[in-house]
Amino acid sequence: MKRKLPVKNAGLKVLQGNEACAEGAIAAGCNFFAGYPITPATEIAEHMAKVLPQNSGTFVQMEDELGSISAIIGARWGGSKSMTATSGPGLSLMLEGLGYGLVSETPTVIVNVQRGGPSTGQPTASSQQDIYQARYGSHGDYELIAYAPSSVQEMFDYTVKAFNQSEKYRVPVIILADEIVGHMREKIHIPDEVEIEYREAPAKCEQPYAVDESLIPPSVEFFQGHSLLIDGQLHNEQGLRAGHLQDVSANLVERLNQKILKHIDEITDLETYELVNAKIVVICYGSVSRAALRAVKEARCQGIAAGWIKINTVWPFPEKQLQQLTKNSETILVPEMNIGKYYREIKGGLRDKEVISLPSLGGKLHKPEEILQKIREVE
Repeated sequence: MKRKLPVKNAGLKVLQGNEACAEGAIAAGCNFFAGYPITPATEIAEHMAKVLPQNSGTFVQMEDELGSISAIIGARWGGSKSMTATSGPGLSLMLEGLGYGLVSETPTVIVNVQRGGPSTGQPTASSQQDIYQARYGSHGDYELIAYAPSSVQEMFDYTVKAFNQSEKYRVPVIILADEIVGHMREKIHIPDEVEIEYREAPAKCEQPYAVDESLIPPSVEFFQGHSLLIDGQLHNEQGLRAGHLQDVSANLVERLNQKILKHIDEITDLETYELVNAKIVVICYGSVSRAALRAVKEARCQGIAAGWIKINTVWPFPEKQLQQLTKNSETILVPEMNIGKYYREIKGGLRDKEVISLPSLGGKLHKPEEILQKIREVE
């Protein structure tokens, strides 16, 4: 269920994307942040260091990203809504901890403001090269939720939504932003109140991983009188280690995946433009979607039957929804600031279409003219 909470810093503002992300976290009830400074995400930590103590929260600068993700997992089980923020190399260090958050079903939010890679790569340039790292970086089989904001307003909105979804589905949620969105400044409307996901904890819980038909465990934490055992190994409903039990282990892994996939229609967030008669559809996410929309609008002005799909929830992959939206289309263009990674997912999901990758590397955002030129070529 949802509760409405007042927002202290409401009104029209001009904010940087990273600042808007921090404001969204505060509005969503985040009261614990642990992180390590890294370009281009540092402003999130800086803003949280300033604002959290003013809102009865705790900011901790950790020694590294391994400690950061461990701290936010522990803080959440201790009763605090928690978040961390990083960029590519830092996310790499967090991936084992991400797996722990997934198997322990800990609601947390991880912000990744992407930069160019591999390794130190391009610290001050933008990319979308972590799209697979966010989904497949930790070992084992799992599903999670990841958002790709494309504006300062969405940095605020999707941070609030990330906290809500993490609580609702008991899962870590990743905000897969990029340097462009993180550092741009735009007008933003912060509402007077936001709706916050709230799940009533049972009076006393002896089985913290027991589920009903939703496949989502109860909302419990320490210091509430429950019997809790939280461990990184595969476990039974009491939390007792069961890695040596094939059936119990298999059932848990299946449930961790299905609790997300079963609710994919509720989780998926897409935006569309001019799809009714579109023969060419541009599918995009994050900052690139802004240039792509401009290109599609110009194509329409030139009489080209083009359409646009913006994927806001990049994970779980919305295969069924894309199939339905493109059923009358012939050609799909996928512009992205990487070598063509999400294109592979789309190509696999839309096998009856001609799917064309339009990559951009080196920290360069597509110009609308470049996408428009490709639209003209495939018309």
